[in-house]
Amino acid sequence: MTATEFTPVAVLLGGAMIGIAAVALMAATGRIAGISGIAVRLLPPYTEAGLAGRTAFVLGIVVAPLVAALITGSVPISRIEATTPLLALAGLLVGFGAVWGNGCTSGHGVCGLSRLSMRSLVATAVFMATAMATVFLIRHVL
Repeated sequence: MTATEFTPVAVLLGGAMIGIAAVALMAATGRIAGISGIAVRLLPPYTEAGLAGRTAFVLGIVVAPLVAALITGSVPISRIEATTPLLALAGLLVGFGAVWGNGCTSGHGVCGLSRLSMRSLVATAVFMATAMATVFLIRHVL
């Protein structure tokens, strides 16, 4: 297992950009920047109202690493050390959690906590505890 490089400037800049984007979306549309909610409203049945904005938001998430690569001259390297079935199971569990929790980490963790939502505080505590337990099990037990 490799150590993760500590990059405080990049982390602070990324966090600030996420915060600014969440505030801008709330100010412009009155909606929370919950990525699972935005993405699911791109699937049928969907309403035409706001379709262009939802599409732009999701495309921005996909295109951002390419823009970063153009600016910096290098492509961020992502290495996933898991099998395809494990990744599929993880995706299903995350999707189930987002539906069951009525939101995802961005909706609850970023937007909900900043609005002092008790429901988001509980949801964030649950998914963080689950993430910590999963990492502990994978690294030390399995």
